[in-house]
Amino acid sequence: MRYLPIDNQLFIQNRQRLTALLKSKSLVVVNANDIMPTNADGTMAFRQNNDLFYLTGVDQEETRLVLFPEHPDPKFREVLFLRETSELIEIWEGHKLTKAEAENVTGIPQKQIYWMTQFEQIFIQMVFEAEYVYLNTNEHTRAGVEVQSQDARYVDAFRQKYPLHHLERLAPLMHQLRAIKQPQEIPLIQTAIDITDKMFRRLLGFVKPGVWEYEIEAEMMHEFLRHRSRGVAYTPIIASGANACVLHYIDNSQQCKDGDVILLDIGAEYANYNADMTRSIPVNGRFTARQRAVYDAVLRVMTEAKQLLRPGNLWDEYHREVGKIMESELIGLGLLDQNDVAKQDPDTPAYKKYFMHGTSHFLGLDVHDVGNKYRKMEPGMVFTVEPGIYIREESLGIRLENNVLITESGNIDLMANIPLEAGAIEDLMNR
Repeated sequence: MRYLPIDNQLFIQNRQRLTALLKSKSLVVVNANDIMPTNADGTMAFRQNNDLFYLTGVDQEETRLVLFPEHPDPKFREVLFLRETSELIEIWEGHKLTKAEAENVTGIPQKQIYWMTQFEQIFIQMVFEAEYVYLNTNEHTRAGVEVQSQDARYVDAFRQKYPLHHLERLAPLMHQLRAIKQPQEIPLIQTAIDITDKMFRRLLGFVKPGVWEYEIEAEMMHEFLRHRSRGVAYTPIIASGANACVLHYIDNSQQCKDGDVILLDIGAEYANYNADMTRSIPVNGRFTARQRAVYDAVLRVMTEAKQLLRPGNLWDEYHREVGKIMESELIGLGLLDQNDVAKQDPDTPAYKKYFMHGTSHFLGLDVHDVGNKYRKMEPGMVFTVEPGIYIREESLGIRLENNVLITESGNIDLMANIPLEAGAIEDLMNR
C-alpha cells in the first residue's frame, strides 16, 4: 500500500466494539469487494469493502472475516480468510499478504488465519453453534445498487445452505459504529485533508485564462499521487462558468475563460479515508463585484452552519436552520424577495431554486459516509459543510465546503488551514 502502516489496535478495538453490540450466540460474516470487470480481460481498480477494512485493515481482494465471540473454542472467535498466493500470482499480480503479515495488519493471531480454499471446512465448525448470523448489505439511502455484489451473492448462498438460521442485518450496527470516529481515525482523515491543501495551493498558482478543466485535473492528480494518496476520493468536479451550475458536472472538458469562476469539488483519499473540499476561484485571479457578493454570501452561510454542528442537534432541524440563513442571503442578493418567501410551499421552500442540495453529510471511509440522520449529533462525528448558490441565468455557481469534527466543547474545522476567504484566494493567485 502507498500509505504508511496503521496501528492494528484500531482494528482490534473496532472488532471489540462490534461484538459488544451482537445478540447472544451470534456469528458475523464480512466479505471483501469484488474486482469489477470492464471488457475483455480488463478490470477496474480494486476498492476494498469499507466495513471489512474498518474491522481488519486488510486492503486486498478475496478476503473474508468471521466473528463468533461466544464460540466454545477460542480459536474460532475471530477467523480471517485470505487469498492464498503462489509464484504465478506473484509474477502476474504482485505480492499478497502472508499469514504473518496479516497478523501484523489485523491483530488476529496466525493460527486463526486460513486460506479462502479452507473456508467451508472451517466455517462448518462454527456456524452450527450459532443461532443468529449477521450478514452485510449496502443500506445507504442514496445508494443505487444495480450489480450483484459479493455480499449479495453470499446472502443468497447462505440462505440456500443454512435455511434455518436467523439472519440479522449487520449494516445498522456498522453505521452506528462508523459514525463516531475513533482517535486513530482522525489523523488519517487529516492526512487526506492536508494532501488536499497542498493540491489546492498548487492549483492557485496554475489557473489562468485559457487553461482547460482537464489540465487542472492533471495538476490535481500530480499533487495527490506524490503525497501517498491513492488518488481522488471521488470523481472530481472542475466546473468553470456555467458548468458550475451543474451539481455533478464531471466532464472537465471545457476551456476556462477570463471573467469566469471555477468551482473545484475535489478531495484526496489516504489509507481509504477521504477529504471532501469545494472552493470557487476566479479564472483571472480577481472576483468581480457581483461574484464577490455571492461568494461572501455563501461564506457567511457556511460560517453560521458550522456553528450549528454541535452535540445534540438533529439533522433535519439543522438543515431547516441553514435554509433560513440561506433565504436571508438570497434576499440580500436580490435573488428572492419577501413576497417569494411569503407564498412559498414549506415543502419546497423558495431558496431551493438557488440552493438545491443539502448542507452536510457524514464523512469518513466513504465520502458520503454511513450514519443515521435521525441520531442526534455526537462528539466524534465528522461532517462536511457545503452551502452553495447557483445562478444559472448568470452562469455563476459558488460552493464552499470544509470538513468539521464535532467535539464535546464545540467543533474543529479540519480544513481551517486551507485558504477560504476571497481576499486570501486572490492574493495567492496573484503572487
